[in-house]
Amino acid sequence: MNDIEPAAAHRPPLHQHIFLGAGHEKNERNTWTVIWLCGAMMILEIAGGIWFGSIALVADGLHMSTHAGAMLLAALAYSFARKHADDPRFSFGTGKLGDLAGFSSAIILAMISLLIFYEAISRLLDPVKIHFREAIPIAFLGLCVNIVSAWLLSRGGHTHDHGHAHGHDHGHGPPAEQARELSLKAGILAMEIFEDGVPPRFRVYEVTAPLPDPAAAAIETVRADGERQIFKLVKRSGFLESAEDVPEPHAFLAEFHQNDEVARLVFEEHAHVDSKAGRDNNMRAALVHVMADAAVSVLVILGLTLAKLFGWLWMDPLAGLIGAGVIASWAFGLIRDTGAILLDMNPDRTMASKIRETIEIDGDTLGDLHLWRLGPGHLGAILAVETKKPRDVAYYRGRLARFHALSHLTIEVSQF
Repeated sequence: MNDIEPAAAHRPPLHQHIFLGAGHEKNERNTWTVIWLCGAMMILEIAGGIWFGSIALVADGLHMSTHAGAMLLAALAYSFARKHADDPRFSFGTGKLGDLAGFSSAIILAMISLLIFYEAISRLLDPVKIHFREAIPIAFLGLCVNIVSAWLLSRGGHTHDHGHAHGHDHGHGPPAEQARELSLKAGILAMEIFEDGVPPRFRVYEVTAPLPDPAAAAIETVRADGERQIFKLVKRSGFLESAEDVPEPHAFLAEFHQNDEVARLVFEEHAHVDSKAGRDNNMRAALVHVMADAAVSVLVILGLTLAKLFGWLWMDPLAGLIGAGVIASWAFGLIRDTGAILLDMNPDRTMASKIRETIEIDGDTLGDLHLWRLGPGHLGAILAVETKKPRDVAYYRGRLARFHALSHLTIEVSQF
């Protein structure tokens, strides 16, 4: 996470801007494997069609070449994004390159649907002789290749972020690994909501400050609706624990009181990240191409079989029309989603709302918020906070630390 800092001459980079998906390299390898598979199938069909004089075989080979081209676009995008991930010319890294490739691939997919639609209409108006003996086995072979390709592509790493950023922790031992720090005059304490096999209770641990006298300390929670609850603390072996259970949901502002001093932490319950924000749209586009081809193969097999058995020659172009509609629908969805990312639209309105609630829960005002996607599972945010209290950037960065998808965070604080 990054903050606004005074400019300094010749300052070296303080952080990296590598916002690639978690399964980037594995997806890249799988895509190249599919390219070799489609390329081999394409050469086999075209060569076989020329050798045996089958125009249907040649046509299917040329059709396979369009999907091999789409796979090549995806693979090159993966390779370029990886090789230039730390190139300073890219202000926010190369994480969006996959979305650009996905957008381009979706345009190609839309054009393919239009070509299929045109060909289907032409055959409805002017039926042609169908060579069933060659066409049906070709469709089956194409379907098998697409099933294998889809399986390879779907084996990529999971790049989406479920974002279950609980405000509590299930760790063991004092202090818990993910217990959060409380900054006090005497030093630092750590606090968590512990619920591993027991009812949820606040626990406070030593870090650099000694544990206070339980009689002189307490925890007060403030929920979004203004409801307050005070938790008394009792001494345990190596930590302090609240005498009362912490009721669900664990979403509130927790104030740790020690004599006349107060330290605050914001707890978030299930700070989900929209699954769309974590999608690898480059892999999604490649997979859609393969699934579209598989869907067309199934429809072609069905149409050709009915046409052969009952003489319904119109079933073949009808299957083409249905396939064109399905492909067009998938292409539209891909264009809509990748276009929104390329235009820096808000990728997760729920998260934006939760960020606002987190900042404003203690009386501050979020004057401006920009949230956009940097790459699969990575979000960037710019916040302008207005406060009447002496708080710095580090304070608000701590509040937002539970939003793990915020990979690049810039905060401006104004006091009035």
